Amino acid sequence: MNNVYIWTGDGWGKTTSALGVGLRAVGHGKKVVLIQFMKGRETGEVRAIRKIANFSVHQFGRAGFVDLRNPSVKDKELASKGLRFAYSAAKKKPFLLILDEINVAAAIGLIDKKEVLNLLLHVDPSVTVYLTGRYAPKEFIRIAGYVTKIRPIKFPKNAAAKIGIDY
Repeated sequence: MNNVYIWTGDGWGKTTSALGVGLRAVGHGKKVVLIQFMKGRETGEVRAIRKIANFSVHQFGRAGFVDLRNPSVKDKELASKGLRFAYSAAKKKPFLLILDEINVAAAIGLIDKKEVLNLLLHVDPSVTVYLTGRYAPKEFIRIAGYVTKIRPIKFPKNAAAKIGIDY
């Protein structure tokens, strides 16, 4: 499916890459919908997007982090709600639909991989879909037209996240 792009891997920049394409699209007058799974914090990019016409953001996560080994019932409920929202957003045929952290959400069982695949198979081909997050399931990789794996080469140990750079 040439309208499906995946950004995965252990390196930084997967969400940032998708947001960059979103900015490019709205610069050309296109509509962009960003759905964030597992994220509920008011980050710098969320604040900026809320000021941009044709670029909407919808978060389906708590402010805290999800326990990847033992996700809570609440985390599963939020992810399921996000997936339902993604189905309704896709029906409106935005130019770009970004499903941020959906790879992780599917990999750890917050949402069913088969439901995500069903969504991807039923999205109108005119809609470009970006899937971000570590651990992209092989089923997603198999049907995607484009897959990029980001990996770290060098980074300082125990470096604190910087406001304005990392969030």
